[in-house]
Amino acid sequence: MPYTQVGNLSIHYRTAGEGAPLLLLHGLGNNSQSWARQLEGLQDHFQVIAWDTPGYGDSSDPDPEFRTFGELADILKGFIESLGFKKVFLLGHSMGSTTAMEFCAKYPDFVEALILAASTRGGRTNPETNERKLQNRIHNVETSPEKLAELRTPDMFSPYAKPEMIAEAKRIMSMVRPPGYRSVAYSLYNADQTELLSSIKMPTMLICGEDDKVTPVAESRIVEEKIAGSTLKLIPRAGHLCYFEQPEEFNRLVLSFLQTYNKGEA
Repeated sequence: MPYTQVGNLSIHYRTAGEGAPLLLLHGLGNNSQSWARQLEGLQDHFQVIAWDTPGYGDSSDPDPEFRTFGELADILKGFIESLGFKKVFLLGHSMGSTTAMEFCAKYPDFVEALILAASTRGGRTNPETNERKLQNRIHNVETSPEKLAELRTPDMFSPYAKPEMIAEAKRIMSMVRPPGYRSVAYSLYNADQTELLSSIKMPTMLICGEDDKVTPVAESRIVEEKIAGSTLKLIPRAGHLCYFEQPEEFNRLVLSFLQTYNKGEA
C-alpha cells in the first residue's frame, strides 16, 4: 500500500477504485484496516482512500506529538494536497469525525460533502468525565495496547455482533501505539467543537448506530441541530463501530447521500 510525505511525516494509506476521492478517517482505536468493507464496497463509485492517522497503522509517529485537532487538520490538508486533490468527499468516524469537523471549519474549500459517523464534539463538552477519560486512556495505552483492546472492544458493538467481528476489531485496536493514541487522546481532551459547527456549510449527513454506547445518538442529534441542513440516519443493530458491524447498510447510506454530488472528478 502507498505512502506520501507530509512535512516530516510518512503517511500510509489504502486506496481502491477510481473517480472522485472519498477520504475515510478512522477513530481513536482503529487504523485504515478497519475500513476494508468500505474500500471493497464503494470502490466501483469512488476512489476510496483510508489514511492511517500519524502514529497509527503504518504511518510514522508524530514528533512532536500533536495536542489539538487544529494541528491534525493541518496535517490532513497536507495529505490531501500531496495526493493532488482539490476537493474530496470527507467521511470521519468518531475521533475521525472530530478531525473532519475541524477540517471543514478551517479548510472548507477542500470538501465537497461531509459524512460524520458516530460523531463527537470532543471531551470538553463533558467536563465531569473528561479528566478521567484522558487519564484512563493514557494509562491503558502506555501499559498494554493488548489489554486496552481487550477492555474497550466489546463496548464498540451492539449485542447482536458476531464474535469473529469483535475479534477482528480487537486485533486492530491492539495495534495502537502510544505516540498516536496519546496525541489523539489529548486532542479529544482539549476539544469542544460546539461553536464551530455553525460554520460548516457543505452538505452533511450524520450516521449513528442505534446501539452506540460510546457516542450515543443524542450526541449526533446535537451536531445535526447545529449544522444547518444536515440529516441524521440511524442504523439498527449497530453499535459504535457502525461501519464495521453493518457495512452493507452503512455503504448504502453513503452512496445514496453522495450520488447527488458525485461528478466523478477530483
